[in-house]
Amino acid sequence: MIAAFQWDLARQVERLDWLLAQLPRYADWGYRELYLHLEDALEYPSLPGVARRDAYSQRQFARLVDQATRVGIGVVPIVNLLGHTQYLIKVPELRDLNELRAPDGSPLERGQVCPLHPKTLEVADLLLRDVAAFCTAGKVHVGLDESFSLGRHPLSAAEIREVGIEAHFGRYVQRLHGIAAARGLRLGLWADMLALLPGAVAHVPPGSIAYDWYYYPFGERPRIELRNFREYDLAPALRARGVEYWGCPMNGSFRHEPLPVFGERLANLRAWWRRCGAVGAGGFLVTSWEPDRLAIAMTTVVDAAAACLWRDPGIDDAPGMLARGFERVFPGARGRELARDALACDHRAFAGYARWEINDRWDVCATRRGVARYEDERRFFHRLRGRGRALPAPFRASVAFRTYLAERDVYVRATAATVLALRRRLAKAGPADPRVARGLAALRNRADDFAAILRAGRASARALWRLTRDGRVRGPNERMVARDAGRLRALRRWIARSAANPSRLFAASPVCGAWQLRLDVLVSEPAVQRIVVECRGPGDSWRVIHGRTAIEFRAEAARPRVRIRRELSVPVPGPGCALRVAVRGIGRVAIASPELTDGVASLRPRGWNAARRATLGRPALPRGLPALDWGRNADAVDLDFRK
Repeated sequence: MIAAFQWDLARQVERLDWLLAQLPRYADWGYRELYLHLEDALEYPSLPGVARRDAYSQRQFARLVDQATRVGIGVVPIVNLLGHTQYLIKVPELRDLNELRAPDGSPLERGQVCPLHPKTLEVADLLLRDVAAFCTAGKVHVGLDESFSLGRHPLSAAEIREVGIEAHFGRYVQRLHGIAAARGLRLGLWADMLALLPGAVAHVPPGSIAYDWYYYPFGERPRIELRNFREYDLAPALRARGVEYWGCPMNGSFRHEPLPVFGERLANLRAWWRRCGAVGAGGFLVTSWEPDRLAIAMTTVVDAAAACLWRDPGIDDAPGMLARGFERVFPGARGRELARDALACDHRAFAGYARWEINDRWDVCATRRGVARYEDERRFFHRLRGRGRALPAPFRASVAFRTYLAERDVYVRATAATVLALRRRLAKAGPADPRVARGLAALRNRADDFAAILRAGRASARALWRLTRDGRVRGPNERMVARDAGRLRALRRWIARSAANPSRLFAASPVCGAWQLRLDVLVSEPAVQRIVVECRGPGDSWRVIHGRTAIEFRAEAARPRVRIRRELSVPVPGPGCALRVAVRGIGRVAIASPELTDGVASLRPRGWNAARRATLGRPALPRGLPALDWGRNADAVDLDFRK
């Protein structure tokens, strides 16, 4: 069984010198293939408009591939050719490839390529021609994952009506297989669309490779998130078809995580290793996705820990594997201590959309729950940061930035609670009460204190980025902290105006609205749900004022039945606004305990009592391609606070 690893270079470009230095280490750890997720991070001479400004040149990429060859690692470029093809659609000259169309038939600015567009295969051939010399493992991977917009183009819709969606997808795989075979390459594709459309397996050409992925711990079989985490097993059908089967765990972060959740990543690795052995898989690919918000050295630790599976099979527990991973990546490090610290970070993971929404706005943090949990996280990361040089530089930089996130959590939530408390004080005792002035002065002082924390956060974000990336580029964490700085400036102006006129305390602020809708979202059947709050405007039109995807990205939430309760807090114009809560995506949720408050009054919607729950949406379908439409409500409930 081939051991392979992946670098996701599509989200950020890593310095070439750093990448070159890692390859001999991966070879020593027993890895034999490198998969490179590219999108527009590579220069394509045949399609000059595709590559972004900081993309690798063909010459740079050749250096990377040559170094891999010298140390015995074959390279497999990943060239997305269905889902995740925005890198092509963004080019005006290629936009007509888009599956998605406006009502007038023109291509939208975002989407995925249409398999039946007359120029799709021509573009695919040009892309594969430009990477063929780099396919030193004799394979090219064409992605095809998460292609949820199949059948939207008139050409696709017509073929699906004729042969069905499974044959439609399978025929496209056959055409791509022909292009790859003409260049002497085996075709690889992600297996999730085959799991969703199992009839398509019968159309996949023998000799192809299907890369099965799932990124949570599991038992004998992986699960499908879109099917409410239902188990599936592609291996027998693929084997019967003559298609090689690979298992693919993941080493790192989901979206905005500043550190991997190490224990869960190792559990996912072990689950796939067991499955690959049980089904006779051809390979084991440790994938990496969206590492642009963390230090890539920390996902490298997970890759190094994974090598225990074939190099040190006697070490099969998370602390032991992680200790060896740290020792391999940072020679001379105290692996056991670092593993203990890393696993302790897992218990305070900055994971899931309920945590991440503070990255985009602060006025959704005025919740009914206190800040004790966040204060505990802040104390923990300050203690860990205090270990200083005992932590390797990438771990130290990660902890420094995670400390900023913990400080921000406490500051924003505590400030919102103080504003609501000052409103109550003002309503009860009036503006002459000296406690109102003292409270506003305290808000001003805390804002001054947080300004210093914010500067440290910007520095830590920059240090984290510059470990392996171009220092002339601002990474996503640094851009996020810059937006935080803008929110802090707005908050300080609001505090100053409120100090001059305390009645302004009741106006909307960067940390809470004039009125705040608060409710609990209950998820018992996880899938891919998104909860939105809408306000009715002129002409009975509805506009979204906030939305949150319910995915947790944690092992305890990756089961068919769970009990997850998360508060949703949204600023709204006031009791006179007609509101509704809707669910989009796949699956259903329940909402409970809705209230509207300005900090003084607390209103319950008409027809609701403390015990009522409203279930929205429909169960995830057991078969077929889900209609994943983020722009359309699957179900909604009105919340009428008007008297």
